[in-house]
Amino acid sequence: MKHLYVFFLLISSIGFAQIPNNYYDSANGLSGFALKTQLKTITTTGSVSRSYDQLYDGNGISGSQGYIDTHSDVATSSGNQYESDGTILDMYSENPAPNMATDPDPNNNDPYNYNHGSMQCGNQMAEGDCYNREHLVPQSSFNSAFPMQSDIHHVIPTDGRVNNFRGSLPFGIVDDTDPGLWTSLNGSKRGNSDVSGYSGDVFEPIDEFKGDIARALLYFVTRYEDTVDGYTSFDMFNGTNDQAFQTWAIDMLLDWHYNIDPVDQRERDRNNAAYNFQGNANPFVDHPEYAAMIWDPMPDTEAPTNPTNLVASNPTDNTIDLSWTASSDNIAVVSYDIYVDGANSFNTTQTTFTVTMLSPDTNYCFTIKAKDGAGNESGFSNQDCETTTDNGSVGGEIDLFISEYVEGSSNNKAIEIANFTGSTVNLSAYTIARNTNGGAAWGPALQLTGSITNQDVHVVAKGNADQAVLDLADQTSSADAMLFNGDDPVGLFKDGELIDVFGYFNELAGTNAFDNETYRRNESVEFPTTVFNLTGEWTAFPNNTFDGLGTHNQTLNIQNFNTSEIKLFPNPVKGNIINISTTKDLTVEIFDVLGKKLLTSKIDSNTNQITISSLKKGVYLVRLNSDNGNTTRKLIKQ
Repeated sequence: MKHLYVFFLLISSIGFAQIPNNYYDSANGLSGFALKTQLKTITTTGSVSRSYDQLYDGNGISGSQGYIDTHSDVATSSGNQYESDGTILDMYSENPAPNMATDPDPNNNDPYNYNHGSMQCGNQMAEGDCYNREHLVPQSSFNSAFPMQSDIHHVIPTDGRVNNFRGSLPFGIVDDTDPGLWTSLNGSKRGNSDVSGYSGDVFEPIDEFKGDIARALLYFVTRYEDTVDGYTSFDMFNGTNDQAFQTWAIDMLLDWHYNIDPVDQRERDRNNAAYNFQGNANPFVDHPEYAAMIWDPMPDTEAPTNPTNLVASNPTDNTIDLSWTASSDNIAVVSYDIYVDGANSFNTTQTTFTVTMLSPDTNYCFTIKAKDGAGNESGFSNQDCETTTDNGSVGGEIDLFISEYVEGSSNNKAIEIANFTGSTVNLSAYTIARNTNGGAAWGPALQLTGSITNQDVHVVAKGNADQAVLDLADQTSSADAMLFNGDDPVGLFKDGELIDVFGYFNELAGTNAFDNETYRRNESVEFPTTVFNLTGEWTAFPNNTFDGLGTHNQTLNIQNFNTSEIKLFPNPVKGNIINISTTKDLTVEIFDVLGKKLLTSKIDSNTNQITISSLKKGVYLVRLNSDNGNTTRKLIKQ
């Protein structure tokens, strides 16, 4: 059973949402059924068995709303997926053809829609009557046992009528000449098999969701490897724990997984939400290459194709945006190395990236290489160059800033944005996002709406917070930015550039440092900053403190000491030593432009040199703290 699987975009997204960066580390270097067994251990460790009813809305689960989070038709971080109307995303009724932003023709819409929490099945006579929970691996296979019965990776919301017609049939390709052929309103089919190796009736979903279903089945036989040999009533299974599937079935599923419907951003988002729901992820979404490494483990010596159409754009003082056309591979492209002036400097799983820590008014040239799961590298992409601006924008200017952070019990989450600029500010240029569990990047942005008058605030609350919070909200949302926990920093962005932050970027994974507390910005704070200063700028309040939400005051000129007494030189610096002239004892902290602390040192009038050999070329923020105040300076290392 040796096959080549060719496709055009297949990338993973480890590090987004709640899945830890090191989640799959113990699987490195394995292949074949040894890899499958290790993935079973990974997906079992930390997994929590949920009740069957919790699938609908996550009732009683902190930070998760079940199907509301995993199976809603909402826009992804890469744009609209389908109608993005918030209805249930049902693989058995979704019509994927229209994108309402470009094709508003109502004749192309879904044949029917369901809203979460209503029209759940009792009886159904026709499609569109009600929805229920569909087990992609039939319950009869495992005698409705837990945790299989409520495992959200393979139990999905679907129309009750289509679910009934599918029954416990295996998935397959339907013979369209079957006189007994039945077709649902979105094109899913039931009828005689047209798959070589199986002659019974099968159920065939539309192409758009074949990969989703294949990956759910691959997950199931991996997660439940110890018992799947007993689930022989499902015709796709072969009665073993290792291969688990009949040969015809695994051949077809690998084809669906790689060629018909590769992983997309919608499925990655769903996998992250499923991890929040039950504590484990589907490895075949995060690492598509694992499927061939387990069930078709031929040595991979073929390199990906070269990335193409690299474009460098949107320069700021410190950043440049990159975008390129994805590479293809015989198994899977898993990441891209980004070269800055010939040096391998960054790695990403996406086909867009913002290069940070650059120096102002400097020309940079970029190239990209693709890598697959076996470590094969492509050649270089085309080179593109761009010059950073020199506007002096690293924070410290008068602008909007985060004035309150509420991380209360359950869904009581809110972010307050204050305006002390002297005029009304339209929010169309502003977004917020969270940095999940110390991940390497910010998550999807939430667009702020409306405007803020001078000396007023704008409160964004999670959509299902307590009424006491919602009564104070100017905007509600349950988007990714509002799913923060105590270890998720929240950033305020203007035109896509970070200007203010609550929390330490990339440093809080697993600490829950700000869990179940309210933090209010001190009245002495004048402007936003990307350097988080907890003790100098924020005051903590007990869980579910909302009495300050909706208002903020500002009283200036009470914290800063005489900054003219302190000099930092040389700046820009070309070597590895900076000098700080001071008559005070100071604690010096150096941060990157995203607010991640990189270095801490203490100096006085006698010891006034700091070694910065660990810092790469770029722009940094230096915070100088004394007993009676603090100040922040920009440092450029060339």
